[in-house]
Amino acid sequence: MTQPVTPPTGSGVPTCYRHPDRETYVSCQRCGRPICPDCMNDAAVGFHCPSCLAEGRKQTRQARTPYGGLRTANPGATSLVLIGINAAIWILIMVTGGSSSIWVRRLALLPDDALYRVGPGQFELLHGVAGGAWYQLVTSMFTQVEVWHIGFNMLALWALGPQLELALGRVRFLALYLVSGLAGSTMVYLLAPTNQPTVGASGALFGLMGGMLLIAHKVGGDVRSILGWIGINFLITVVGRGFISWEGHLGGFIGGLVVAGILVYAPRERRTWWQVAGIGLVLVVLAVLIAARTAAINGS
Repeated sequence: MTQPVTPPTGSGVPTCYRHPDRETYVSCQRCGRPICPDCMNDAAVGFHCPSCLAEGRKQTRQARTPYGGLRTANPGATSLVLIGINAAIWILIMVTGGSSSIWVRRLALLPDDALYRVGPGQFELLHGVAGGAWYQLVTSMFTQVEVWHIGFNMLALWALGPQLELALGRVRFLALYLVSGLAGSTMVYLLAPTNQPTVGASGALFGLMGGMLLIAHKVGGDVRSILGWIGINFLITVVGRGFISWEGHLGGFIGGLVVAGILVYAPRERRTWWQVAGIGLVLVVLAVLIAARTAAINGS
């Protein structure tokens, strides 16, 4: 039975707890405090005050991927950023001389210092990784010169990246990409001729292929299509080994398998801790290999 409510009079009129000068007869459904129209937030039943709304957001657990990452509303965003970085560097190279641009010489991975011919009887000493240009292990991952090279690589990144980001989450996907690329650069540094500069995102992309293969196997999916794609790319690598860095491709693929294995097979209990520790160990191993190669080059 509905009964009429007689509003309090005089000093008994309730006021909004955030705006004491405003009278109100509406209360927050969670804490019961009176709230004015400016403080009302629609809820399933009644209204919530700003304080309870904020507290509820803190307590709401964010949706996570099967491997512990936060789900993202736009799983292609990270890939677009990576594509944008590669494209910006490529444009810089194109407008400063193309293959003869000084930026190619600065950003490419060169294992040891070498003389570069810049004109008739003129040579420039280029510093390599062993000579202190450690940054080349990373910058070479974002450097391409030929239009077909960047075009193919970015197409592969767009095909693989959003799927992996959806499965892993943004941070874990980025870790897979960057550590795979670094693993590819490390193998180039270990095995390629010391006077041979190397560029390209292929190491990181082969790492994404390795990650996709491992995740498909983990969930019991059909791996034939990804195996076929990997097989074709390795065949192209073997056939074109005279101008394609097989070291970078192989190193990136192995790195991708290892990092994806850490992310996918980490124990559910304290999963993030195991993932961080595992990837940290991979980085330590790569650092030791790089340091050992540097010592060998400088000591020779």
